[in-house]
Amino acid sequence: MFDKILIANRGEIACRIIRTARRLGIRTVAVYSDADAGAMHVSMADEACRLGPAEAKQSYLRPELILEAALASGCQAVHPGYGFLSENAEFAEACAAAGIVFIGPPAEAIRAMGSKSAAKRIMENAVVPLVPGYHGEDQDPAFLREAAGGIGYPVLIKATAGGGGKGMRVVWEAQAFDDALAGAKREASASFGDDRVLLEKYLTRPRHVEIQVFADGLGNAIHLFERDCSIQRRHQKVLEEAPAPGMKDWLRERMGGAAVAAAKAIGYVGAGTVEFLLDEDGSFYFMEMNTRLQVEHPVTEMITGQDLVEWQLKVAAGAPLPCRQEDLAVCGHAIEARIYAEDPLRDFLPATGELTHLRTPQESAHVRIDTGVRQGDRVSIHYDPMIAKLIVWDTDRAGAVRRLRAALADYQVVGVTTNIGFLAQVAANPAFAAGELDTGFIERHRATLFPEAQPASDRVLALACLDVLLRRSAEAAAAAAACADRWSPWHLTTGWQVNGDNHHVLLFRDGEQSVAVTAHYRPDGYQLDLSGGPMLVRGKLDEAGDLLADLGGMRVKASVVRHGDDLTIVTHGSSHRLTLHDPLAHLGQQEGAGGSLTAPMPGKIVALLVEAGARVERGAPLLIMEAMKMEHTITAPRDGVVAEVFYRPGEVVNDGAILLAFAEEGERVTT
Repeated sequence: MFDKILIANRGEIACRIIRTARRLGIRTVAVYSDADAGAMHVSMADEACRLGPAEAKQSYLRPELILEAALASGCQAVHPGYGFLSENAEFAEACAAAGIVFIGPPAEAIRAMGSKSAAKRIMENAVVPLVPGYHGEDQDPAFLREAAGGIGYPVLIKATAGGGGKGMRVVWEAQAFDDALAGAKREASASFGDDRVLLEKYLTRPRHVEIQVFADGLGNAIHLFERDCSIQRRHQKVLEEAPAPGMKDWLRERMGGAAVAAAKAIGYVGAGTVEFLLDEDGSFYFMEMNTRLQVEHPVTEMITGQDLVEWQLKVAAGAPLPCRQEDLAVCGHAIEARIYAEDPLRDFLPATGELTHLRTPQESAHVRIDTGVRQGDRVSIHYDPMIAKLIVWDTDRAGAVRRLRAALADYQVVGVTTNIGFLAQVAANPAFAAGELDTGFIERHRATLFPEAQPASDRVLALACLDVLLRRSAEAAAAAAACADRWSPWHLTTGWQVNGDNHHVLLFRDGEQSVAVTAHYRPDGYQLDLSGGPMLVRGKLDEAGDLLADLGGMRVKASVVRHGDDLTIVTHGSSHRLTLHDPLAHLGQQEGAGGSLTAPMPGKIVALLVEAGARVERGAPLLIMEAMKMEHTITAPRDGVVAEVFYRPGEVVNDGAILLAFAEEGERVTT
C-alpha cells in the first residue's frame, strides 16, 4: 500500500479521499489554486501545494504543475478524483513516465472511452446494445444535419469528450438543428478543448440507469449493482439512488453482465461506471463509460457496505479485488441529493456568494454528508457550484424517502441561493415516492416542483418580528447594565415611551412589497397585528442563536440569520428573506432607469448576437454568457431597440454589470 498520495482535485471529493486515506494510515498532499488557499481540503490534508491562479486552466488543469508537486513532496501515487484530469489519458501516461502511480485505469482504457463515438464502436463489437445514431468522425455540419434527418427527430447532439451535460442539445425539429449544433460545439470546445459531437436518437421517456464496475490488474472484473440517476436538470444529475426502483433480478443480471463485458473489452482497471438508457419495455442501451469514480458513488457504498476509494487504492497498489461477485449483496436503499448554489426558479442559474450561515443535518448511520465547504466559505464563478452531497439510507426505499425529506428540512444555507427547496419539492412529490422515474421527470412535474414565490406568511413575519424585538431587548439590557444610571427609563425594555401606547411598528421589505407589523408590548411577550389577526408571541434565543418561539400557543424553532438589514428566516426546510426597512436610510434614493439589461451572474461573454441599432422582440437572444462551465443565453426582457453594447466576446463581467442599454421611445441610436 502507498505511504503518501497527492490528490489532484478540490472540494468534496478531495475531502472524501482524504478521509479514507487517513483511515488507512496514508499521508495526503492537497493542491490548491489561489481561490482555494483557505479551502477545507487544504486544511484537511497533511501537506498542500499551491498550483497557480484561480482559473482551472492555470491551476487544476496543469498536469506539469501537479506532477512537480507530487515529486517534490515524495508522493508515490496521484488520485485524480473526478472532473479536471481524471479522464485525461496524457496525464495518466505522464504519471507513469515520472514513476508515479495514477490511481485510475490505464491510459489506453481512458482513451478508448474518452471519445463517445469510438466507445460506441468498441461496445458494438462487444455486443453491448447501442442507441441508434451516428458516431463517426465526419463533423461537417451539412453531413450531420443529413444524418440527423436519417435518424429521425427528436435527436440528441452530444459532445464526444467529457460529460456533465456540457456540449449537449436536444433538437426537436430540423429547423433548430444548425443553431443547436453550433451551441453544442462551442460549449464542448470551451469545456473539453474538443468540439466533436455525435448524434443519437432521443428517447422520450427513458430512465438513466448506470452500473458500477470494478476491475483489478489480474483480469478480475465485477459490478456493484446499479444506480438510478433519472432525476436530472440540464442533463445533469440532481438525485441518484441505489438500487434502481423496480429493478428485476433478471434485468440487473443482464445489465451487470453487459457492463462487465464493456470493462473487459477495453482492459479496464479500477473504478468505472457504465451508463445505460433503460426504456419502458426493459430494453437498455449503452450511453457511455465514465473511467473514474462517480459523484454518486456514495449510494453504492451505502447499500454494499464497501468503501470504493479504499478499493481504488488497493487495486492501484497491485492487490486483487477485495470481493468476488457472489460476495456482494444489496442491503437497503440509499438516495443522494446534490446541494447546489443555483436558482431553480431562474432555470437553475448558478449562484455565487458567501455561505454566511451553514448548518447541516446530524450525521448518523442513516445520514451522510460529503462536502468541501464550511460556513464563511465563498462559492465562486471558477468551479462547479456544488455545496455538498446529502446521502440517506434505510432498509427500504420508503424509509429512505422519509429520511431524505427530514434531512432536507434540517439543511440550512444562507448567503447564496440554493436548490434545497426544489429538492424538497421533488422528495415530496407522490410520483417520486412511487418510484415513477425517468429523465423527463422534472419537466413533466414542473407545475408542482416550481411553485410561484409567495409573500411572507404571518408565521414568518411573527418569527422575524420576535427575533428583532428580542435582540433589541438584549441590546437595551446590556446598555443598561453598562450605564452609571441603571434605573434610567431610557433603558427599559418594555416599550416604555414618554407619551402614547407602548408599541412599535416594524417595517419590512418583502420582495417588491412593504409590510408593516405593529408590536404591542405585553408583560408576557408581544402582541402582533398581522393580516390574519392579532397574535401573542413570546420566546428566547438559545446559546446557538436559534429562536425558540411560542406563536399563539404553537411552539416553533427557527434560525433567523442577519446580514446587514436582511433577515433570512429558516424553519422546517423552507426559508424566506425579508429586509428590515429604515425609511430614514433610504431618503433621496431613486430607482434607476429601466432601459438597461444586467448580467444575472458573473461570467464571460462568449458570443454577441446583436449590435447597437438592432430592433428586438421580447425573448430574442441577445448574447451568450459562460459561467460555471455552462453556456447561458441572455434574452431581451421586452420589445425595443438596442442603444449600446458595453461588452464584447471574451470579456469577463460581474454579477449585475450592465450588458447593454435599450433606447427610450423616440431616442435616436448612433451605430
